[in-house]
Amino acid sequence: MGDSCKKAYITTPIYYVNDVPHIGHAYTTVIADALAIYSRVSGLDTWFLTGTDEHGQKIEQAAEQRGKSPQEYADDISGKFKALWDDMGISYDQFIRTTDEAHKIGVQKAFEVMYNKGDIYKGTYKGHYCIGCETFFTDTQLIDNEFCPDCGRATTIVEEESYFFKLSKYQDKLLEWYKENEKCVLPKTKKNEVMRFVENGLDDLSITRTSFDWGVKLPANMNDSKHVIYVWLDALMNYVTALGYGTDEEKMDYWAARVHLIGKDILRFHAIFWPAFLMSLDLPLPTHIAAHGWWTRNGEKMSKSKGNVIDPKEVSDAYGVENFRYFMLREVPFGGDGDFSQKALIDRINSDLGNDFGNLLNRLIGMSGKYSDGKVTSENVSKYYQAELDEVNGYLDNLEPLLFNMQIHRYLEELWRPLSVANKSIDKYQPWVLMKENKEEEALALNGLIANILAKVAIMLHPIMPNTTKKVASALGFEINTESFNSLIKSKELLKEFIVEKIPPLFPRVEEELLKEPDSKKDEPKEQPKTKNQKPKTKETGIITIDQFFQTELKIGTIIEAQEVPKSKKLLKLQVDLGEERPRQIIAGIKEWYSPSDLVGTQACVVANLKPAKLMGMLSEGMLLAAKDDSGLSLLRPQSPKQSGTKVS
Repeated sequence: MGDSCKKAYITTPIYYVNDVPHIGHAYTTVIADALAIYSRVSGLDTWFLTGTDEHGQKIEQAAEQRGKSPQEYADDISGKFKALWDDMGISYDQFIRTTDEAHKIGVQKAFEVMYNKGDIYKGTYKGHYCIGCETFFTDTQLIDNEFCPDCGRATTIVEEESYFFKLSKYQDKLLEWYKENEKCVLPKTKKNEVMRFVENGLDDLSITRTSFDWGVKLPANMNDSKHVIYVWLDALMNYVTALGYGTDEEKMDYWAARVHLIGKDILRFHAIFWPAFLMSLDLPLPTHIAAHGWWTRNGEKMSKSKGNVIDPKEVSDAYGVENFRYFMLREVPFGGDGDFSQKALIDRINSDLGNDFGNLLNRLIGMSGKYSDGKVTSENVSKYYQAELDEVNGYLDNLEPLLFNMQIHRYLEELWRPLSVANKSIDKYQPWVLMKENKEEEALALNGLIANILAKVAIMLHPIMPNTTKKVASALGFEINTESFNSLIKSKELLKEFIVEKIPPLFPRVEEELLKEPDSKKDEPKEQPKTKNQKPKTKETGIITIDQFFQTELKIGTIIEAQEVPKSKKLLKLQVDLGEERPRQIIAGIKEWYSPSDLVGTQACVVANLKPAKLMGMLSEGMLLAAKDDSGLSLLRPQSPKQSGTKVS
């Protein structure tokens, strides 16, 4: 963002009300909340938007199945999202709903503007429609001529009159935008994915439906009331209708600094459709569209049937909201998939938070009480410990870019370095020894150093753990606000003299898991008791569903390096290009059939979403597909060369 930007506009996606909130929703919202809190503390005029997406055929059908009107159903689920964010202390400035009247007016205005510009025309659409994704797909996009390429569900043939948006008109402009704005889509791997999709050609987009009624109607002056505006055009417009587009436009100046936080499953809509709509409306494009990965539980995909879907409120109630916030943002690199386990959460609470942070405050309280009746001063800190101060300030100076480049796990990793400096300084200088040697000034200066490190860390940790850091600041005699941010972080000043407040330990040790784990065998078929003379059954076929099959992500990879693994008769170490920011290392047991020189420059099919594993101490980030019979083993390869990263379907 930078100091020159006086405003910050931060958004989550508006969450679709087809189901209750889960950890993925909480993860996106907590990241956005952290950015908003940091923006406010650093002095930016900030507007933080979240809300719910409530229109579309899927909602209409879900309501009907439950014997409710679509509005009643939407009210119920939307209320659950809002209640969860309030319980988690999310500091949103506005909660928008697509059923809000002002939003509908803004959507209709946008449709009219694009229509009058010649970017919308009327025609007839026939194609494969996925109700789950609310999206049409061409024949070439389908899997096995029937199944949705995004969710794997069966599509239906739909033919209806439709208005179309000239998406194809904006193909070159989109590519130019991606190329000229390095960080418009984060992380870089996702941007590359979007660019490849656009380079393959864009078809015009069907943006109205006539087969259902639950949605925003066309503007009244078009006299075509049977048409409902496409749910994605409707939903995406929330980012500007929330600021008054189409009504009073009172807050539209926030659009000068816009950051969209989304999940990777809705990247195409936000990074292709949305910028094209904005170009048509002559509105500025987003600064960052940041797409994060998905969450698993104990290494398994979450599903209702397994009973392992993570309820954010349940985890927050058991372990504490802010401990959960820290865990989510520290545990996984942004853009990658994350795994939730209670063991990992407990380790973060006990180690990072308890030992490194909370215990440091306890040591300061104890030493100050013993040596100076609780009084802490920054006098003489620079005299004795300037090197430590310089090291700490150096770490702090590097933090802000990490936050806004969505390297939030790195932000927290780097923020812990000052805590390490503080803990090591106590062990190195041993204030109890200094006091025995009558070096009281030096010992009290060390207390001042520890207090200042804690204060500076608390300010920078405030976006992630706002209530916890308020307690720390109170104990250290100051408040976390723009004034203290500017003085302690920007100007590198030190705390004024204060009496440290004795507070209970911030992070009581967690000794055991606090939530009951789902039964991992819940989905397994029960073995039937055998009867006398019963013959064993032959192996069943068709024992996985199409949804389960599509959980496996297969891609074409180009082998760019290959070498033998010393002391192994079977393994080769490969570097494989999957069209990502860096090549994957794959350890493959194919040495018996292939030499390294046979493989370099060739292509193979790769299982790309396999959990990384270690073989002979080396990380393997995928698996090659091969077929083996009596004549030997052969890698599965494309018939003709394909672009690295091409999906296999």
